[in-house]
Amino acid sequence: QVRLVESGGGLVQPGGSLRLSCTASGFIFGINFMGWYRQAPGKQRELVAGITSGGITNYADSVKGRFTISRDNAKKTVFLQMSSLKPEDTAVYYCNYATAWGQGTQVTVSS
Repeated sequence: QVRLVESGGGLVQPGGSLRLSCTASGFIFGINFMGWYRQAPGKQRELVAGITSGGITNYADSVKGRFTISRDNAKKTVFLQMSSLKPEDTAVYYCNYATAWGQGTQVTVSS
């Protein structure tokens, strides 16, 4: 059974940083595309960043240059380093593999 567990969310001031982690189990982690999504209140869930098994990354335009996705296949973990955070980054952040989703972790950017 696929299981994704996110951690690392919290409250941060504008301009601050957070690092999200997603630990996976139940599938062969190293050969799969992994993604981070977010959903703000009243908005649709959107892709924030993705990473292939080979380490190729893609980002939403709104986070390019501020967020970095990475993965540690040995630890079956994907990370999202978020810097220069803005209030509009406030959302629940979800880890994704295929049709599986984590429970989400809340990120709130506010002074």
